[in-house]
Amino acid sequence: MENFFFCARNIEDYLTPLINATDKKIVDLQNKNLMMTRDVQNFFQSVMKKHLGREKYFELPISNEIVTGIDGLKLDFNYGLRMEIPKGDWRVRISDADSGLVFMEGKISDKRLCSLETYFIRWSVEIFHGGTKIFSHTLNLQNKPVKISVPMIGIGDVISMLPYIERFRERNGCKIFVKMREDLIPFAMYLYPKIFNGENEGGYYATYYPSMPTDVIPVWQIDFRNFPMGRMIGVMLGLNEIVPNRQFEPTTAPLIREPYVCISVQGSETRKSWLYPNGWDVVVDYLKSLGYRVLCIDRDAELEDDLGKVCKPAAAEDFTGNIPLMERANMIFYADFFIGLSSGLSWLANAVSCPVVLICGFSQDWSEFYTPYRVANRLVCGGCFNDVRVNYMQKKCPYHRGTEREFECQKKISPNQVISAIE
Repeated sequence: MENFFFCARNIEDYLTPLINATDKKIVDLQNKNLMMTRDVQNFFQSVMKKHLGREKYFELPISNEIVTGIDGLKLDFNYGLRMEIPKGDWRVRISDADSGLVFMEGKISDKRLCSLETYFIRWSVEIFHGGTKIFSHTLNLQNKPVKISVPMIGIGDVISMLPYIERFRERNGCKIFVKMREDLIPFAMYLYPKIFNGENEGGYYATYYPSMPTDVIPVWQIDFRNFPMGRMIGVMLGLNEIVPNRQFEPTTAPLIREPYVCISVQGSETRKSWLYPNGWDVVVDYLKSLGYRVLCIDRDAELEDDLGKVCKPAAAEDFTGNIPLMERANMIFYADFFIGLSSGLSWLANAVSCPVVLICGFSQDWSEFYTPYRVANRLVCGGCFNDVRVNYMQKKCPYHRGTEREFECQKKISPNQVISAIE
């Protein structure tokens, strides 16, 4: 069955950026029936396959969760809105149940109808045959099996999503199954057990796919660089609010009786590290002068990539290792405070209500969770992670590559600034 694509956004929002990027007149934007034209349908089919790699989702079997009562008519919300329309005299109207905005209306026969948008929309579907409405359905997640498929992303990204997934479950009254990294499940399930229902053998009424999009095509309604992490997934799931973490209670007694501080000197890449020469050594010596034990709890004692090497401070105690996240959570919980970067262990510390000194200049102050102990030097270049004019994901300094100013956002945060935050 041939796919037929439609969009909730104005079609020009999809086509114009691509036309500008390729400097080609792909279609005539003045055509009022643009969506119905063969050129546009071929173009979107190509984009979905080559640019986004998403064609497999459109071809997956449609769930039987929604009973239409019409032979050959199938509907689900497992990759946006998907419908199979049998051959015949059918007219389809698809709209937003909240605003009443009509996304598309027209005659469709022997097609699989697929929305380009996959985020939360309260879809409303009406089917007409021979001019008579014979079927209608509005998305309603109450008591329905819903899957949220979290990509294989970092610890911090996943932890930031969890409170919003739980609020989504509470608001919609659905039975959620979250698919995510196996190593993160025990911690996530401990805080949010109700979002881990078992897999539904009969399929799902709806599925959502959190992402961090920067596509020129607005398949998502936001660019992640414009939103704090966590709130971004909230917007994708239809939540316009700030959702706090659930209170963490440790599962073990403290293993260390002396006052201690946990530190993490590594991010997923060296460019995310604090790059002030010997900065960590100065801070560790200061903490020890106050009577603290200083525990380095990174996964590895050193991290090396094309941009350099970051090692555990020599004077810090070596608690590195691939330790289960629940053990890390318990250790951080009992620390007096945590010092880290914009990385997963800082998000973990925040999730267990440990005060966090966050050393980071490459993102804006609002990008991560709020902490009054954020340390950045805003007198130098910084914040490029949230800068929509550049692509931070290209793994290079976007403005000063190859100059003395390269990565100055992370190099020119002084030990005095970190010590002031500690004090």
